Amino acid sequence: MALAGNPNVGKSVIFNQLTGLNQYVANWPGKTVEKVEGILYFKGYKIRILDLPGTYSLSAYSIEEIISRDYIAIERPDVIINVVDASALERNLYLTIQLLELEAPIVMALNQVDFAARRGIKVNAKKLSELLGIPVIPTVAISGTGIQELISKAVEVAKKGFEARTRIRFGREIEERIEKLELTVSQKLPELSRTYPPRWIATKLLEKDANITEKVKKYPMGEEVLKETEKLIKEIEEIHGEDSAIVFASERYSIANKIAKEVVEFVVPPKVTLGEKLDAITTHKIMGYPILALIMAGVFTTIFFIGDIFIGILEEVFEHVISITYSSLYALSPLFADIISNGILMGIAAGVTIVFPYIIPFYVLLAILEDSGYLPRASFLMDNLMHKLGLHGKAFIPFLLGYGCNVPACIGCRIMETERERFLCGFLVVLVPCSARTIVILGLVGKYVGIEAALALYLINLVLILLLGRITFKVLPGEPVGLIMEMPAYRRPSIKTIVLKTWTRTKSFTYMAFPIIVIGSTILEALKILGFLQPISEIASPLLVNWLGLPKELAIPLILGVLRKELTLIMLSELFGTLNFAEVLTRSQMIVFSLVTMLYFPCVATFAALVHEFGWKKALTTAFVDILLALFLGGLAFRVLEVFI
Repeated sequence: MALAGNPNVGKSVIFNQLTGLNQYVANWPGKTVEKVEGILYFKGYKIRILDLPGTYSLSAYSIEEIISRDYIAIERPDVIINVVDASALERNLYLTIQLLELEAPIVMALNQVDFAARRGIKVNAKKLSELLGIPVIPTVAISGTGIQELISKAVEVAKKGFEARTRIRFGREIEERIEKLELTVSQKLPELSRTYPPRWIATKLLEKDANITEKVKKYPMGEEVLKETEKLIKEIEEIHGEDSAIVFASERYSIANKIAKEVVEFVVPPKVTLGEKLDAITTHKIMGYPILALIMAGVFTTIFFIGDIFIGILEEVFEHVISITYSSLYALSPLFADIISNGILMGIAAGVTIVFPYIIPFYVLLAILEDSGYLPRASFLMDNLMHKLGLHGKAFIPFLLGYGCNVPACIGCRIMETERERFLCGFLVVLVPCSARTIVILGLVGKYVGIEAALALYLINLVLILLLGRITFKVLPGEPVGLIMEMPAYRRPSIKTIVLKTWTRTKSFTYMAFPIIVIGSTILEALKILGFLQPISEIASPLLVNWLGLPKELAIPLILGVLRKELTLIMLSELFGTLNFAEVLTRSQMIVFSLVTMLYFPCVATFAALVHEFGWKKALTTAFVDILLALFLGGLAFRVLEVFI
């Protein structure tokens, strides 16, 4: 089963309801677009559920659209569950019409019927089903209402396969030309017709779909088909006086409008809801900004205080465990005791006590912001500021994702419309302190210097991004594109969705980070025992001691920090044999170390994402600029702090 629908219709919520914890994330083959799959066990069936990328249509204007339609046409899932927002039926039906054109077996999940009812909108599901010729099941995804019936119906449709009960019909003059070209396609492109429905190919050719046109060119008879297509396009454009792509889009919207008018009833005049009042305040041109600032400050302050409480408890537990283990193993072999206790166990202890207390609260709060619908409002508010960087408000979403992890933030830059904007966004987003760097900032500066100093580092980072963005905007000239995005309604966050998102992200982080942390910790202990730390520290001494004012031993954590940034803090505890960093570093050294860690070379995973998205040249340029920036500002900060602290 494949879930298809517009963004913000509750598709992911239905996916989470169906798959629970039985889900996994990868990338589509050869693409950077996320592929989310899960398993559902239902009435003796083992069902693979695929969450297709959210898209408004199946045209060829984005990677997501091409992925979705090719998956449906080529992979031929047993059934498509088309998730539709009942409160915005007409707009959602545009995609439904295109799914029907692909002759896919479909069941419609008419979602958010509760929200539609609160707005005075009632949709006649039975009549909608009759008009479209597909089953329509009303659902409320967030509470699970209708989900059981939806899956039962989907299984039933999957068994039957596609039934052409309703065929999408355009105007007579267009239908005549589609039928004519459909016959030509069936005769001259039999191989392509076995992959895609011939009528669909004909329709796409007539609306000048570049992706399908390129596919047709590869066949021996392709040129003949394209010649006939050009002739028919000219006839359509002469009749309508519009580009054929616009003609077909207008026809589909006309069909959607007609269906919506027949099935939608406004029961009572819509009242101004609490969500709409909240919307007016949070997007206000004056009030919106203090609210945004308070929310962001609240997020990081909450992370710090929750993390601080748990760190204290976990430190005591692990110190006790390590002490007992070391004492027990020392009699057998001092070397073995060192490797196990100060290497492996200390790595696990540092990972658990430093990473989880900060990262889990962050993922919980990020899930709440996502699920409530606040993130698009934040993008709207940030639009003017982002335009100063040559971007627009949508760039705020990758920036906010960057506070969790820079890898999805880099990939998220694809929501920007032009190549220039994508690279500009990617160049800046790697400077955003990810959760790994947040661990260093809060675990070192926040805990031992003060939360005010930690927040000051975030402020410095923000100012730096703005300055660099402005400079880069001048180096990469071009006009910023205007912001066009949907503003979904405010929703009460679902506890189940928040738990699932937090679990999935934490699990992914743990699988990726923990092996590196434990291996890095063990390698460091081995280097210490073998006496290799001193030579490495001596080589780095001029830069670290003379310019940055840091102990020369910190060369090792900074080098290994390229693997993962939180490893720098974990290596500190390994290096000095304590989790109380105030014993081994001054306040100014903690600030300088955190500042350098925050800015220098992105971790290996982020660098790989940069290479994948923008190529080696741009990735290396970004990394080189980050290293120079970190060293320059670190040295500058050391000299300033020596005067004031």
